[in-house]
Amino acid sequence: MRRIRLIISYEGTNYVGWQVQPNGVSVQALMEKALFELTGETIRVEGSGRTDSGVHAKAQVAHFDTEARMAADKFAIAMNTHLPRDIRVLYSEECDSSFHARFSAKRKVYTYTVQLGAHADVFLRATSLHLHYIPDIAAMQRAASLVIGTHDFNAFKCADSSMENTVRTVTRSEWVKDGNLLIYTVEGNGFLYNMVRILVGTMLEIGSGKRPVSDMEKAIESGKRSDAGATAPAHGLCLSRVIYPDFDTEEVLRCE
Repeated sequence: MRRIRLIISYEGTNYVGWQVQPNGVSVQALMEKALFELTGETIRVEGSGRTDSGVHAKAQVAHFDTEARMAADKFAIAMNTHLPRDIRVLYSEECDSSFHARFSAKRKVYTYTVQLGAHADVFLRATSLHLHYIPDIAAMQRAASLVIGTHDFNAFKCADSSMENTVRTVTRSEWVKDGNLLIYTVEGNGFLYNMVRILVGTMLEIGSGKRPVSDMEKAIESGKRSDAGATAPAHGLCLSRVIYPDFDTEEVLRCE
């Protein structure tokens, strides 16, 4: 049995997320279908984590086990012939059987893109949130800095989440303006269900003047979902990078 590691990119608009769900088509299900068509094997593809319905990935990492003798680097090309055009396998290689896409991951990076201006760019409509106004970016940046560190992020999880351990360490949290785009980047050792979207929603409310910057600190300290802002729409969010002790998607794709 061989273990194959993948880097996958997908535009999540048409999917219920990464994980197989009973209520729609998932990226994971299509990956497993492609592998069955290629190998005749019923294969479970394990991802680095689930992404919500409508969320995108620049570099999702996954692994699977197979008896197929195909050269490891050919799986990417072969799988893409069986996948829709909004899902691409960017890289494939054989890896040690001890590697696990989810449990071996050390840090992840998410980005959230906001488009500013009177009129939305139709070419960015599926991958960015459009705002008609210019928010207070300096206030949003101050709020973002309060996220850095090890905190209990209970206030920033989905209200119906059953996750008990809500402590996470965030090493990077910042907004950068690039032309008419405002991009939030957050890096950490893990994220709760809807955590990044609630962080963004809270900061957008701060940027619009609906909340003071101190509300970010208040929500972190109280742990109450009611003290945080709304959940930002899914389509602005993207899983951008996954980092392992000896494997970094950004470095691998830079060399491709």
